[in-house]
Amino acid sequence: MRPELSRLSIIDGLKVLASQIIVLHHLSSYGPLADALGRLVPECSRWLFAYGRMAVQVFLVTGGFLAARSLAPGGVLNQAAPLELIWHRYARLAVPLIVAVAGGVVCAGLARCFLQDDFIPAAPGVLQILAHVFLLQDVLHLPALSAGVWYVAIDFQLYSLTIFLFWAARRLGRTSHWVRFLGLASVAMLAVLSLFIFNRDADWDIVAPYHFAAYSFGLICYWLTREQRLPCFWLGVGMLAVVGALYIDFRERIALALVCAVCMGGHVRTGMFATMLKWGRLKQLSRESYSLFLVHFPICMLANAVYAQVAQSLSVSWAWLFMGAAWWASMSVARYFHVRVDQRAELILQRVLASLRSASAMHWRFWANI
Repeated sequence: MRPELSRLSIIDGLKVLASQIIVLHHLSSYGPLADALGRLVPECSRWLFAYGRMAVQVFLVTGGFLAARSLAPGGVLNQAAPLELIWHRYARLAVPLIVAVAGGVVCAGLARCFLQDDFIPAAPGVLQILAHVFLLQDVLHLPALSAGVWYVAIDFQLYSLTIFLFWAARRLGRTSHWVRFLGLASVAMLAVLSLFIFNRDADWDIVAPYHFAAYSFGLICYWLTREQRLPCFWLGVGMLAVVGALYIDFRERIALALVCAVCMGGHVRTGMFATMLKWGRLKQLSRESYSLFLVHFPICMLANAVYAQVAQSLSVSWAWLFMGAAWWASMSVARYFHVRVDQRAELILQRVLASLRSASAMHWRFWANI
């Protein structure tokens, strides 16, 4: 493995850790299994319930890092077709999401037959389904059909917003120096606005500006790791801005995002966590982390439904078996889902669109011949 790639193993490690915490968070938050876990290990259960969701900050920071690496490694947008980039990102995110949500709707229908609980989504309407297809369910204030759907929409918004910032910089800048300056300055300005304004108002949490602070930590972390000599003055100014924002309004999620970015940058530049990141399966589990994020909640619903019917009246220790089975099934389904759906997302979307175009053409020919 090339040294620069081995240094990126910190991204794999963080994604694997965050995805596992999200699975445990949902198992400790919903249904009779969560109640049983609360009786078995109350302190651990309370911690997972209160703080497990903060693992999403890790995804935001790593997402920003990878976006900078692919879109603007030198601080300048490296492709001339921004809409094409956005389309590819939509395919990459939305196709697996739609397939997972469809499976989740089926699993929710089965779970409702055996367990009545508020965490199991009701049967969806047409508008609700279309909102999920276009990643607009939260903007339209419609109930999500699976846990974590909101993050996929936010990731797409953040990626698209980053492209827009650098595209605008390229349109406005007269020289390459100005293009780079405008791009980096716009990221820094929006990051400050997010830290001091948007991220302090929960009404903004359904749109990208609320989350851009954490995402920008990943963007800036990547650019700093490329510098042979750190720009200590500007790095100090940035750290003071973050510390000032936390002093005004301390937010644990922002503090976690900052720690995550510092650990990433430290490892990429020095390899400080190399010994901890030598596990052979780390990269494969990292690739499957998005699939795990999507498929685990439907399995969680089914595990709770079966537990409620079969073992809830027995010893509470049976919950360990069902939680272990839910975790193992989630990992196994995620591996299959990654190969069959996640890796083929763009191909699946192309085939669906081709089928729709063919059906539309047949429809018009039929009516034209009447």
